[in-house]
Amino acid sequence: MCGALLRYCENPVSFASGRQIRLRPKGQRDCLKLAHPAQSLVSFGIGIQSVRTKLHLRRRRTAVPAQEKALAALLPRLALTQQGRADGIESGAKPAQFARRVPVRFHADYAPLIERMIRGEPDVLWPGRCAFFAESAGTATGTPKLVPMTEEMFAHFRQAELDALLYYTARVGHGGIFRGRHLLLNGSTVLTPIEGIKEHEAYRGNLGGIITLNLPKWAERHFLEPGAEISRLPEWGARLAATVARTRARDVTLLAGIPRWLVGFAEAMLADQSNARTQPQHLQAIWPNLECVIVGGTALPPFTTELRRLCGPEVKSHQVYPAVEGFIAAQDADPQQGLRLLCNAGIYYEFIPIADFDASRPDRLAEKAVPLAGVKTGVDYALLMTTPAGLCRYVVGDVVRFTGTEPPRIIYVGRTDLQLNSCGERVHEHDLTSALVRVCERHRWTIINFHVAPLKPTAAGPARGRHEWWIELRPGTVNTPTGPLFESELDTELRQLTPLYDTLRNQGVLEAPLARLVMPGTFAHWMKFAGVHDAHCKMPRCRGDRIVADEFAQIARFNPE
Repeated sequence: MCGALLRYCENPVSFASGRQIRLRPKGQRDCLKLAHPAQSLVSFGIGIQSVRTKLHLRRRRTAVPAQEKALAALLPRLALTQQGRADGIESGAKPAQFARRVPVRFHADYAPLIERMIRGEPDVLWPGRCAFFAESAGTATGTPKLVPMTEEMFAHFRQAELDALLYYTARVGHGGIFRGRHLLLNGSTVLTPIEGIKEHEAYRGNLGGIITLNLPKWAERHFLEPGAEISRLPEWGARLAATVARTRARDVTLLAGIPRWLVGFAEAMLADQSNARTQPQHLQAIWPNLECVIVGGTALPPFTTELRRLCGPEVKSHQVYPAVEGFIAAQDADPQQGLRLLCNAGIYYEFIPIADFDASRPDRLAEKAVPLAGVKTGVDYALLMTTPAGLCRYVVGDVVRFTGTEPPRIIYVGRTDLQLNSCGERVHEHDLTSALVRVCERHRWTIINFHVAPLKPTAAGPARGRHEWWIELRPGTVNTPTGPLFESELDTELRQLTPLYDTLRNQGVLEAPLARLVMPGTFAHWMKFAGVHDAHCKMPRCRGDRIVADEFAQIARFNPE
């Protein structure tokens, strides 16, 4: 993911002295290794950009003007398109005029238009033709959606990824991560030609692979791992083994990926060192200069403790919030304060209070949306985006919550269509994760994975609604976890985190949760069974139905109550 930042450095900048960090594992002497001149050059350039970024982050009241500027830059291009003309989009329109004329749309509304772009029709959603289409994770439906990747979208991702990495270097005060190799755990870079198209070539693939293919050759030569040949391997297991073999002797300073694949890679790398004279306890013992792990694609908990143990005590984490539709936010301070919304990277955002969000009445959504200037802290919002792919007022499907408005910082709460709401409780992924993490941290249990589903009131089943938790923990703990203990403590935590849940519990509408502790390997077995096999696929933490839970019941041989 972070490799795209390197294209920025094709344009020379003035250079200031950078600082190289060399971490020393216990029992070893410092082993200073000179960086390649290209790495030193980039490190110095990033150093001075970090100073500028730090000054920018201190400025106040820049986000709203940046968003107005982003919309003003998008409108002239959107006005040239077939859909833009149909919507009455005009260059120079004010945000309020834009909101009045353009309806809120879902991917299903855009699917026929994207299909026309795939067939080679020009000027449909964005001026010109589009050859690349990125696949979404398909977390909610199980079926990936296709999103256009125009040249301007590539520019957006390069700018946003650069900003995200500069937020890290500004935070730590140096560009030392550029004095070594960057290992990116992306999906395969093999793109699939879309068949049945005449006189136009169109390709589909995961976002990380598409972006990696658009990087300059020198970036791969001097920075990126695991290299083009390994990145083309389509199967994750083969790609993982080849990556371990190639990188174990490299000087890796930065590691990036989604938490599930970072954990899997770290475990594979440490297991590969079993014949070493001294068995390493973490990645930092193998790569003394490993400094940063960039985590994206999902919420970091419940993987925090596990990643810290596997990567090493001195390795810093840096959280980012990318989506296939755009790069949304990045850490600029303590992540507990939320991630900073990237307001000046070419995307315009709007927000619909989740209390007003009704996907069955899209005609009423437009009037409920507010721009960045109108948001409030502590309120959950459905996220809308207008992008250089031509998606206007597009419902991403994510729910975010503002922890601050000056500067704007958000946390990912969950999905609009993946929540527990069978009794009106509106419990999202963020609150479920927070409750489970609190319980497990209290007892020093390590979470491997979890999923929560509803048990709805039925004549033959429970008289009241209930949440069913499927939890897999790492074995070998001092305190033995039990279902009843989890049920009591999860109930207490959720009452504190979600007022609606607490109200329904007091009213007797909801029963206390039901916890099912499954054997090690259960979630991995389900992922293989469900075809969740590549780096851009995500585990749904909760669903409003029992599709995943019933599959777990078959695997673990539990009977729903």
